[in-house]
Amino acid sequence: MRDLILGAVAYDAKVVPIWDGFLAHFRAHGVPFDYVLYSNYERQVAAHLRGDVDVAWNSPLAWLQAQHAAAAAGRRAHAVAMRDTDRDLTSVILVRAEGGGGTIGGSTATNADLRGRRVGVGAGDSPQATLIPLGELAEAGVEVVPVRHDVLVGKHGDHVGGERDAVKALLAGAVDAACVIDGNRLAFAREGLLAPGAVRVVHQTAPYDHCNMTVLDDGHPATARFVEVLQAMSYDDPVVRPLLDLEGLTRWLPGRTSGYAALERAVTRDGSLAAWLATVGPR
Repeated sequence: MRDLILGAVAYDAKVVPIWDGFLAHFRAHGVPFDYVLYSNYERQVAAHLRGDVDVAWNSPLAWLQAQHAAAAAGRRAHAVAMRDTDRDLTSVILVRAEGGGGTIGGSTATNADLRGRRVGVGAGDSPQATLIPLGELAEAGVEVVPVRHDVLVGKHGDHVGGERDAVKALLAGAVDAACVIDGNRLAFAREGLLAPGAVRVVHQTAPYDHCNMTVLDDGHPATARFVEVLQAMSYDDPVVRPLLDLEGLTRWLPGRTSGYAALERAVTRDGSLAAWLATVGPR
């Protein structure tokens, strides 16, 4: 049997030791496994559609791209697994706790006060720091002036740099608000970028889901075994735990697709999904 090939995006140097470790683990459990790294999700989705990889470790936006491109070609996409930390996430829109200087802030500011204001966001293709929060504002009738921080476009916001730059712009008064995933708000506080009481939340999004393992059609003959071994990984296993820590989870769960509705509405509304699909063509 040929190897089951997984595609992943190299958004950070740690990706190599993660998947080298997973490779050894899968092979030790009888899965003929290998992986290929891509520089961006669009290239990975295209490779998956061509059959170059059997499983794609997709961002939420890459999932929608794969799902819609597959459906347009009469094919089926399946989310077969996701991390426990991929479920029920939220993003927040921050303002400075103290207003002044023409910026909004203070204890009475609401998301309606963002209308017409400069809002710092992450990369243009970041679901959590751009697409979802801006989509929710648009649905509420609050049109803003997005100020993008395009760090590593193509990584779909997996790189934290754009969100960090958006927060720095907020603290410097260059923007009136900043969008970040809630987990990064807490991380920025721990690392000292956000001093206690420096910002407040004016809007928190509805929960959404993040990455998933995507398979097209019937997949590779070893797909079921791959998923079985993946979900059997135990955080109590001292060999496996460092890999799970690097990948940011404690256990793998079955894939679900109910948590992508807000993102789908956002990329349908702004036309970015249709524009990308037009570049793919029949598969």
